[in-house]
Amino acid sequence: MSPTLTDVARRAEVALSTASRAFSDPGRLGPETLRKVLAAAQELGYRPTVPRTSETAGRAETTVAVVVPDIVNPVFGAFVKAAQGVGWSRGQTVVLADTDFDPDRERALLTRMREQADGLVVCSPRLPADEVLALCGRTPTVLVNRETAGTDCVLADAEDGLRQAVDHLVALGHRRLAYVQGSRQSWSNARRVELVRAQAERTGLELELLGWQAETVAGGSAAAAGVLASGASAVLTHNDLMALGVLTGARAMGVRVPEELSVIGIDDIPFAAVSHPALTSIAVPMDRAGSLSLDLLARAVAGERQTPRVLRLPTQLVVRGSTSPAPQHMRTS
Repeated sequence: MSPTLTDVARRAEVALSTASRAFSDPGRLGPETLRKVLAAAQELGYRPTVPRTSETAGRAETTVAVVVPDIVNPVFGAFVKAAQGVGWSRGQTVVLADTDFDPDRERALLTRMREQADGLVVCSPRLPADEVLALCGRTPTVLVNRETAGTDCVLADAEDGLRQAVDHLVALGHRRLAYVQGSRQSWSNARRVELVRAQAERTGLELELLGWQAETVAGGSAAAAGVLASGASAVLTHNDLMALGVLTGARAMGVRVPEELSVIGIDDIPFAAVSHPALTSIAVPMDRAGSLSLDLLARAVAGERQTPRVLRLPTQLVVRGSTSPAPQHMRTS
């Protein structure tokens, strides 16, 4: 007998209503609760169904799998919420899967999902793009934050946001910038390194490229000592969670932000505006990416043949309190 939502609730040790919200309105659940429910559903092989409403009546139901590396990260939460909303309005069943940044788990999930879903959205995969497409087989697929030929791709184009960030720091008199990398398997990380190098060369800013770190607050905290040892007066991190970790680590070592160290993140998650100091960040429209990826996938699932498209979404620097003029002795002349 197929597993039921009740089975999922029991496995996750949550109320039945809570398990239901994980598939109908995930934004109402805390990240840890959502992770527990989704993990239980994956373990049991549960496939949710969408109830018929006046909005969805008469439409053919399809199942779409959305695969993300970390549902706890708010930027992926925004992506999933937008995708879920579009899927719901179309009467689609949207199944969520979290790879936990693990390439082996991603490989196993894609192998399983291609048999269970009518279409796949793979966001920020850790595997190479050609392997992702090979694993997805003939199942229509949209890649998010990974560019390749042969399928539709949605990209948050960091180029303009990074240009604005570097120009902002140069205008504040900074002459040495540290960049904290994310995961070694991240295509976005490699692309951002390439872009920030180009912007540093354009402006004459000295760039200190630091090593790969976990894309979490803990990863940023671990990088803080290296940032300070680099002699940089400003730091840019792969994402906001890492930037918040650098803020915490710098404070623990007695360094004042932004007076002694300016910090910029990428993503502009909600926590950025309420951190202390409020975090300057490059806003990435992942909610828009979630909506567009479902739009593209719907066309592919419907059998509409067209040349694969690459949609590039602009990014924008949001200046807050974590950046200020460089210390006098570290300024450009």
